[in-house]
Amino acid sequence: MRRAPAVLLAFAALVPAAAARESLEPGLTEPLPAPDAAIPRDPAALASTLTVTTRRLRAAIDGWDPAAEVPDDVTYLALYQQRMLRLMGSSRRLGDAALARVAEEVRGEARDTVVARRRLAAIPASPGRAPRVKVAAAAPAAVLRSAYAEAQRRFGVDWSVLAAVNFVESAFGRVRSASAAGARGPMQFLPATWRRYGMGGDIDDPHDAILGAANLLEHAGARRDLDGALYAYNHSTAYVGAVRRFAARMRADERSFLAYYAWQVYVGPRRVTGPGTPHP
Repeated sequence: MRRAPAVLLAFAALVPAAAARESLEPGLTEPLPAPDAAIPRDPAALASTLTVTTRRLRAAIDGWDPAAEVPDDVTYLALYQQRMLRLMGSSRRLGDAALARVAEEVRGEARDTVVARRRLAAIPASPGRAPRVKVAAAAPAAVLRSAYAEAQRRFGVDWSVLAAVNFVESAFGRVRSASAAGARGPMQFLPATWRRYGMGGDIDDPHDAILGAANLLEHAGARRDLDGALYAYNHSTAYVGAVRRFAARMRADERSFLAYYAWQVYVGPRRVTGPGTPHP
């Protein structure tokens, strides 16, 4: 379909910068982590902090209605988790040492996320000047989840695969800029490819784009060879491996989908959404 994905892995939970740092649950006095909270550089301390943060995040997700906006506790905990996993992905020695020490119930999600990020980082950048990244609010998580389910029923592509593609390509539709190659929309279609697989829909509409992606993957043989179909979508084995890791994690525990949804958008090392950044 085209080269590297348009987004740099992360998501926007677009919340007010002045959101209060309240306790996660009644009776708990531990505050929510600040957007710039320090990240431990000792592997054991990093593993412990990631474990505690992920447990708190899962508890917060359990109390969130995905039809509504991302609540503050999910936003701040997801950002801290994201920042730790980004560090573990880029600092291989520290990341691997921390992964070996993370609690068992957190290790699978952490490992799959770190490995997927490393694979995406290995994809060569598309030629040409990178476009200026534009961001906006995503459709509610529940709306996206419904579209994935509809696409799965119609085309036989598992919802988690479509969610993973949506995540990698555009941070669930939060990145609104086209790629250097001209790919557009939440699933990053080239206009010519969209004319073939978009079924007359709107390339920029999340529902239509998700169904179009499922249509493309089904035509590429996803029912019998998912890896081959994903490679047809983006000609990179690293891309295929990353999507598969994210999809497996979301399929194993849907709270991972909601955690990824609550992540922020980064452009290189700079965070451009979430607490303390201008609203899109």
